[in-house]
Amino acid sequence: MKISSPNRVISILGIVCTAFGHNYKITREVTNHINEYKCTHCGREVTDNILGNLEILTGKVKEVNTTVSSFLEKRSLRVSAQSA
Repeated sequence: MKISSPNRVISILGIVCTAFGHNYKITREVTNHINEYKCTHCGREVTDNILGNLEILTGKVKEVNTTVSSFLEKRSLRVSAQSA
């Protein structure tokens, strides 16, 4: 029985990233020290992890980043309202 794997489409820009490295641009600032990035060539999305290294941006990680960002926004609004 032959198991077939999905065909991977290799783009020219993906080859450029493989040879020279990705060119990440910040797409969203989650906190002061956590950002989401996207490669301008191949479209790969990554984010900072707790150790400061880059990891692939999955749906679960994106949801966690959104939750953290929302929590910090609400917290800063509450702190600023208390100090006023």
